[in-house]
Amino acid sequence: MAVEAELKTQSSSIKEFESLLNEDFKDRKLKENEIIKATVTEITKNFIVVDCKAKMEGMIPIEEFKNDNELENLKTGSVIEVYLERIESFKGEIVISRDKARKMNAWKKMEKYFQTQEELVGIITGRVKGGYICEIDGLPTFMPASQIDVRPLKKIDHLMNVPVKVIATRIDKQRGNVCTSRRQVLEKSKNAEILEALKNLKEGDIVVSKVKSCTDWGIFVDINGCDALVHVSDLSYGRVKKPSDLVTSGQDLKVRITKIDKKTNRVSASVKALSEDPYENLAKNYKVGKIYTGTVTKLMEYGAFIKLELGVEGLIHNSELSWKNRNVQPNKILSVSQEIQVKIVSIDTEAKRISLSYKETLENPWKIIKDKVGEITEVKIKNITDKAIFAELDSGLTGMIHYKEISFNEDEEDLKKFKKNQIIKAKIVDIKDEKIRFSIRALEKDPIDWFKENNKKEGDIITTTIHEVMKSGVKVSIGNDKKLIITIKKSQLAKEAGDQRPEIFQPGNKLDAAITELDVANRKISLSVKQAQINEEKSLVKKFGKDAKSSGATLKDIFNKALNITGKKKK
Repeated sequence: MAVEAELKTQSSSIKEFESLLNEDFKDRKLKENEIIKATVTEITKNFIVVDCKAKMEGMIPIEEFKNDNELENLKTGSVIEVYLERIESFKGEIVISRDKARKMNAWKKMEKYFQTQEELVGIITGRVKGGYICEIDGLPTFMPASQIDVRPLKKIDHLMNVPVKVIATRIDKQRGNVCTSRRQVLEKSKNAEILEALKNLKEGDIVVSKVKSCTDWGIFVDINGCDALVHVSDLSYGRVKKPSDLVTSGQDLKVRITKIDKKTNRVSASVKALSEDPYENLAKNYKVGKIYTGTVTKLMEYGAFIKLELGVEGLIHNSELSWKNRNVQPNKILSVSQEIQVKIVSIDTEAKRISLSYKETLENPWKIIKDKVGEITEVKIKNITDKAIFAELDSGLTGMIHYKEISFNEDEEDLKKFKKNQIIKAKIVDIKDEKIRFSIRALEKDPIDWFKENNKKEGDIITTTIHEVMKSGVKVSIGNDKKLIITIKKSQLAKEAGDQRPEIFQPGNKLDAAITELDVANRKISLSVKQAQINEEKSLVKKFGKDAKSSGATLKDIFNKALNITGKKKK
């Protein structure tokens, strides 16, 4: 009986404790995936034990408290926010996280600051492809490399693991990505300084600036805290090779403000605007056709630049460098810093361009040679191409010998008889537009003159000698010297098609042919054996009658006529 009474007492106490516990849990409203408050009850070596008003205490790894020096300020009784993942796991434990709570708060904070574009404090912790990782209250964000500073930085060691001010530029809620920018913070503060500085500046002001940096396209200067660009074309009226040749970083430089862009807050300045433009008095100081002294400043593939005075330059085009070669390389005639005489060809004041000539100050060899057409001279072969020989006179002028001017045969194979640097005799046959034509065959008597000397004309029959037999016809020579070679086509070898066979002829045989075309001026000659036979037949017909043949008559006709025999008519 005593045991039963004791069991009843224990059972009633357990039920009473269970009812009190359930009553207490009714007031504790815990929901998963939310941030709740928890009280620190114990700090161990590896865990922080907290009371979340759940069935049991929660344990958070101590690593989640090492950011932002939170662990140093943490003590028993401290109230912190944690993220409730599971009220009860399969082990019966509550699952909470301080790190996730911090990131969730940071995300909400980030969304708010993204809307308002307020500045945030982050820490650049590492480098990734294309940029850097910047943590804001434990939330990792991506900062592109172009957004770390207003100018590209070679090293960022001084920015690593230190607090920096940033602005959220993009938020992707679905992926949980955030992009931040330090550059916009710097530009924002810089723009405020620039706006303040621009209030005291206006276009046309002459100010003293300090050179900050030099580039190939110009220099950047500081004008009362405002950056300005002096383009390379605004440094001097003359040609500037490198801005660094004129100024150095840190140098004080007087400039004139030429443009202020209020939209972009960009300032343009000029050094050359401080002095008078030398091109304004260009027409007064320089006259077309006159010769002046200048200095070579730059050599290009298309010509040479000559400085006439400070800030005034002109161009000598390739074609104006030499009388001998219109496409000569400038560096083969002139050198930089060389002082030369030049003649002004033209002046364009609006475009600020002066065209100069160097060859006009030299003796013109073309004036000397223009009266030498028809003279025989020695020339040196400079080059041989597929169609011609280019040879040079003693004066340096170059002329052309076309392959048709080598011999009267007009054969391209004649070019192979000559070599480069060989000295030969030639006749100057033409000079036009600063071009010389030489001829080698003009040194000899023209074989075509044979027709004039023998009073030959179209229709005449001449005796030729077979020079070469070909499949397409035969080549024959005219005259005793055999220098004039004419081709008779296969179709012109006989009147009858069956006799038009080149193989029946042999080199050295004599062959009568008629002149069907004779154009001495254009050197066109055509011969025809066929036409000679037709002409002979016509002359026989005219002399002996229509029944006559090339020999006068057939043997039968001759015998019948001699014997007075007349043919009987067939019925």
